[in-house]
Amino acid sequence: MRYYPTFLDLHGRRCLVVGAGEVGRRKLASLLAADPAEVLVLDLFPLSETADPELNLLMEHPATVYEQRPFTAADVQGCALVFACTGNRAVNNAVAKACAENNVLCNVIDAPEEGNFVVPAHFANGDLLVALGTGGSSPALARRIRMELQTCLGDRFTGILTLMGRLRPMVLALGKETRHNSTLFRNLAESGLTQALQEKNRAEAERILTELLPAELHTNIGALLHELA
Repeated sequence: MRYYPTFLDLHGRRCLVVGAGEVGRRKLASLLAADPAEVLVLDLFPLSETADPELNLLMEHPATVYEQRPFTAADVQGCALVFACTGNRAVNNAVAKACAENNVLCNVIDAPEEGNFVVPAHFANGDLLVALGTGGSSPALARRIRMELQTCLGDRFTGILTLMGRLRPMVLALGKETRHNSTLFRNLAESGLTQALQEKNRAEAERILTELLPAELHTNIGALLHELA
C-alpha cells in the first residue's frame, strides 16, 4: 500500500487518543505540539495506575481533556484525528470501525491496516520538519534513517529557513508574477546563503542578498539578517 504524504494543520481542531499508556502518551505529546483546540484522552484504567511526572505534565495542558471511562462510538464525531492505542484488541477495533463509519482519520497502533493513516518517522529543528516512511515495511529502518538524517542535517538550514520565512511575505507583497517569485526563491535556496548564515558571515550574506533580491527589498536586508548573521 502506498501512502499519500501530507502535513496536517490541527490548529483549533479536536483530536482523540484512546489509551493513556506509553504509546498514548507519545501520541498526546505530538498532538499538543500541533496546537489543537482539544485532545480528549480516554483511559481504560484509573489515572493513579498509569500516572508518572511526564503524563501528569501532559494532562495539565489546557488542551488536554482526560476521562477515565470506556470508549463509545460517539467519541470520534467531530475529530480531525483519532489514535487507537490501547492494549485491548477489541477496543482498538471498535475505535477503527467508528472512525470508518464517520469518515474520521484513524491510526490503529496494533493493526495499521484497520486505520487509514500511519505516523511517519520524523524530526523537527525549528520550522524544519522532516518526515519519512517505508510504506509500513519497516518502522525500525525508518527510525534509523531518521536518526542518520537528523545527525547529518544538524542545524545547517535553521538560519536560511528563518530568513525565508521573513522574506516570503515581503516578496509576495511586491505583486510580481509567480514564475518570477519561484525563480527568486530557488536562486536563494541554491546560493551560498545557507553556508553564510551557518557561519554567521554577515558580509557574505549581505552580498548574496543584494545580488539576488529586487532593489525594492534592499532596505530590508538588515531586518532579514537580524540575529542571524
